[in-house]
Amino acid sequence: MDLATLVGLIGGFAFVLMAILLGGNVSSFVDVPSILIVLCGSMFVVLMKYNLGQFLGAAKIAGKAFLFKVDKPDDLIQKAIELADSARKGGFLALEEAEIPNPFMAKGVSMLVDGYDAEVVRSTLRKDIALTQERHEVGSSIFKAIGDVAPAMGMIGTLVGLVAMLSNMSDPKSIGPSMAVALLTTLYGAILANMVAIPIANKLDLRSGEEARNQALILDAVLGIQDGQNPRVIEGLLKNYLPASKRNTGAAE
Repeated sequence: MDLATLVGLIGGFAFVLMAILLGGNVSSFVDVPSILIVLCGSMFVVLMKYNLGQFLGAAKIAGKAFLFKVDKPDDLIQKAIELADSARKGGFLALEEAEIPNPFMAKGVSMLVDGYDAEVVRSTLRKDIALTQERHEVGSSIFKAIGDVAPAMGMIGTLVGLVAMLSNMSDPKSIGPSMAVALLTTLYGAILANMVAIPIANKLDLRSGEEARNQALILDAVLGIQDGQNPRVIEGLLKNYLPASKRNTGAAE
């Protein structure tokens, strides 16, 4: 569980709700037409930009902002050193029974055990990295699209409310509800974009960058093991993926 994402989301909404409670009646901030225009309208507009599978997968992708945990680089380095040491002592077949929690590292080591050439291993893993990043970019772009569309739908709702208000100026009772639609759609659009969609998109980008770094580390580790490099040499190479201040201790970010 990513506490920063959860605490940030809950805290942001909590302070907005607190301001509403201190400012007056909560019910005055709830308007069904405004919700329909912003929430449903935004979803359907974003759906136009993607295929159905990509759009429906957005909820699962959003879960990575809250639940997905990237392996620590120093844990991967330690595992790579263990594998390199085993390979030097018993050959690649000694790696066949090794427990490797990271699926990408497990795939690379499996290719070593199966006897693939270095160029095949390199090209296959690089292709895997590229495809993974492509999938991540699609997921992130869906939430960025929501962040772009939601304020625009809020503006459309504002215009709808103003038109309704101006067309019924003779009826004072209609002015209040029409103004509510006009103002609340803008509020809902801003909340959906700036408190939900854009932060999730940014967190997904962060997760994608962390995973890309780990996969690059694993690629170097696998190629080093295949080349028969000394485990200490591999360790020194892989520690370049750590911040300079933490390379001596091997601690991760």
